[in-house]
Amino acid sequence: MAGPFLLPPPPGMPGLGPIGRAALLLDFDGTLVEIAPRPDAVRVPPDLPGLLHRLSGALQGALAIVSGRPLRDLDQFLPVPLAMAGDHGASLRPEPGRPALDPDLPNPPAAWRARAAALVAAHPGALIEDKDHGFVVHYRQAPDLGPAAEALLASLVAEDAGAFTLLEARMAWEVKPRGASKGTATAALMGRPPFQGRVPVFIGDDVTDEEGMAVARRLGGFGFRLQDAFGTPAALRDWLASAVAPPFEPARPLATPPAPDGAGP
Repeated sequence: MAGPFLLPPPPGMPGLGPIGRAALLLDFDGTLVEIAPRPDAVRVPPDLPGLLHRLSGALQGALAIVSGRPLRDLDQFLPVPLAMAGDHGASLRPEPGRPALDPDLPNPPAAWRARAAALVAAHPGALIEDKDHGFVVHYRQAPDLGPAAEALLASLVAEDAGAFTLLEARMAWEVKPRGASKGTATAALMGRPPFQGRVPVFIGDDVTDEEGMAVARRLGGFGFRLQDAFGTPAALRDWLASAVAPPFEPARPLATPPAPDGAGP
């Protein structure tokens, strides 16, 4: 008879034992899939949705995608029944197939977006990504725009600093409402079945994921930075596949979560 499902230790952390009763929270861009030049150009490996579906079943539903993307994008790229948090926690859908739980968050003034659009228009290759409660200026294909985009968006956010904040990501600057983050999304998910009572394991690659990692550690779990624990999205996908490739027999005692003070992976 099969024993309890265990996550194997990440390849970059050979001293860590298997992780039992895990709740897995995964970033999307740069973590599950490689970064693309444009948000709409991301390529999802054909077997990834099915892999996540199997993994969610093994975890009894305690698997969530926690992303900065809107839920509509995640649904398009991953058409499988998974718990999801989009827009950095501004949209939360803990139950697949149910309506999202949208918190009462402000929207930035239309004039802010118009000023950002004017700046982007002057830099070929740059683009704006619209979100439900904010927008992002991407400058991966117009790297010289970075400092000017930061300066403009910082000045806009300063007009209502109590309601909005400026978030730095990979070759992008995002205007987003305060009160929502990957940390708040992680905490909200871990307070609900089937995540409640499990060991949170948050995996991300960017500064935007740090709050989710920190909350996972504070709740007695693990926050793994992709580059350190796995190396690449492809290596992470291989690890996820190995977790549901029977049989996985633990060779060491179960992993011990880090101390509540935030120390740990």
